[in-house]
Amino acid sequence: MGVQAQPAPAAPSVPSDAQIAAIVVAANQVDIDAGQLAAGRARAEPVKAFARLMVADHGSVNGQATALAGRLHLTPADNPTSASLRQGGQDNLQRLRALQGDAFDRAYVDHEVAYHEQVLQALDGSLIPGARNAELRALLEKVRPAFVAHLEHARALQAQLGRRGG
Repeated sequence: MGVQAQPAPAAPSVPSDAQIAAIVVAANQVDIDAGQLAAGRARAEPVKAFARLMVADHGSVNGQATALAGRLHLTPADNPTSASLRQGGQDNLQRLRALQGDAFDRAYVDHEVAYHEQVLQALDGSLIPGARNAELRALLEKVRPAFVAHLEHARALQAQLGRRGG
């Protein structure tokens, strides 16, 4: 008897525009929540300033996404990705709340580096190419450079905090 071939893995499903809208809102809210915590708890002023920038920039993106969804009569549809983002955000906040001082600063910035890397992968891999509505795609393309700048800023902070040595 021959070995049965395993079925090919299913191609990752492309999210609908409504699901993309929910992912965008969830991803931005996660960073807003972490930024609000860090703005009040971080020790280093550059980390506090970065956190305030995250709150402002991601709040602006959420405002733009919400306004666009309203104009398009597009109700964000919760999905496994948006739910996973929210849960990951809650888990991160719980970890951060247990820390203080330099340990908090490093953990917050380390998470920001990893998070922005993941968001950029999602933007490039599924959200931008999957957006069917031209206005939604244009918004995602418009905000992408800010995510790149955030990642570069977070990496610079990460290097600076590493040099401080705790």
